[in-house]
Parts: sequence; structure tokens; C-alpha cells
Amino acid sequence: MTPLLPFLIQHGYTLLFFWVLVETMGVPIPSVPLLITVGALAGVGQMNLQICIGLGVCAALLSDIFWYSLGWYRGRRVLSLLCRISLEPDSCVRRTENVFERYGAPSLLIIKFIPGLSAVSTPLAGIIRMSLPRFLFFDSMGISIWIGAYTLFGYIFSKEVDRALVYAAGMGTTFLVLTAGGLTIYILWKYASRRRFIHELSIARITPEELKRKLDAGERVLIIDVRHALDIDAEPYIIRGALRIPVEQAEGHVDVSGDREVVVYCT
Repeated sequence: MTPLLPFLIQHGYTLLFFWVLVETMGVPIPSVPLLITVGALAGVGQMNLQICIGLGVCAALLSDIFWYSLGWYRGRRVLSLLCRISLEPDSCVRRTENVFERYGAPSLLIIKFIPGLSAVSTPLAGIIRMSLPRFLFFDSMGISIWIGAYTLFGYIFSKEVDRALVYAAGMGTTFLVLTAGGLTIYILWKYASRRRFIHELSIARITPEELKRKLDAGERVLIIDVRHALDIDAEPYIIRGALRIPVEQAEGHVDVSGDREVVVYCT
């Protein structure tokens, strides 16, 4: 037998804590397979289920408090940081804002289960000035549900997962290569897709200085502010003369005919 299972049994607690911590900090390495695995090991008596859940909750909560604090003190600049270290925060910021606006703090109970939203939700809670006690209550509950659901799944189906682990261990290096290769391909694909999106966006981008020069020169420019209501609450500033139209309503509601240049801004 390869060292895979003995390694997990010997270092499972440490691996679990740091793996969950790193994922919730924004690095795209999913924790779900590991949570199910340690749950299965607990089911066959090799690990302690309560310790596994406790360590996972502590790791995720530590990371979430860090991001919440950054959002509170640094504002929306934190989202720019997330755009640099994550693979797809661009498309999920608006979705997270919509979820927060509709459900408020209780959305933290389930947001860890929604791919792409978790990384943005905790700094956004700080940006919109959600109170710390309210954030801690709902976030800790949501983390406990998230960690508990997957570890308990592994615990309940421990026999089946244990057989899969034994089979994976029997594959030895092949299993590790396939796992690492699959994860690498996924990350590279997401990175390439995001770089292509940013490149396409940059082609039609205008800087604030260029826009100001156009306005000072008296050029005909239609400025549309498509920021979310939560963004405006956090930073209540608007370019003079801009139309305030949510992005969901912009298409079909704005006349872009004529010789006017249209400038849309969302942050």
C-alpha cells in the first residue's frame, strides 16, 4: 500500500485546517473532497469527527473574519484584491450583491455552498457595514452547516468512501498524478478564460482622466452608472450628469443612437 492513507491518518487534522483556510482565503483548491475523506476516516475510527468539524469551522471562520475586516476598513478596494488572486470574482460580485440585497445576513447560512460567491460574500459584509455580532452569528452558523454537511456525508458513507480510498491508494503515483493533473488543467482553463475576458474588456476601457478631458472639452458623452445599490450605499458618489440605471435594466432602456459616446461605469 502507498503512503496515501497513512499520511491522511497521521496528518489529516493539520492538512484539513490549512486546506480549508487556504481555500476560504480565495485560492481555488476545493475542500469538499477532503471534508468527505476525513469524515469517512472518522467513520472507520481513524479520526475524530468532532475535531474534524471543529478544525474546519475554526479555519474558515478565521479566514472570513480576516476578509470581513478588510472589507470594513478598506472598502471596495478589497474586491480589486480578490480580482487579482481569484480566478472568477468578476462575474460573481453582482450575484453576491443581489443575494445580500434580497436575503441580507441570513444568506451567509448557505452562501458557502454556491461556487464563486463565498470569496466575495465576507468582504462584502464588511463593506456594507454589517454589524460584527450579526456577521459572526450567521457566518459561523453557515460555516458549521457547510463543514458539517460534507464531513457527515463522508461519515455516513464511510464504507463506500473507504473502499474508494483503498482503491486510490492502490493506484499509487498514478492517482496522485491524475488528481494533480486534473486540478492543474482546471486552474489553467479558468485562468485563461479570465484573462481572455479581461483582455476583451480592456479594449473598450476608458480611464477617468480621459473621460474628464472629454467632458471638459464639451464632447457629447452619455454616462451611465450601473452600480449596484449596495455599492452606492458603501460609496455614495456619482459622476456629475450620469444616469443611474441598474445593469439589469440598462439594455433596452437607454437610447444609444446618435453621435454620443456612451461610457458605462460600475465601480
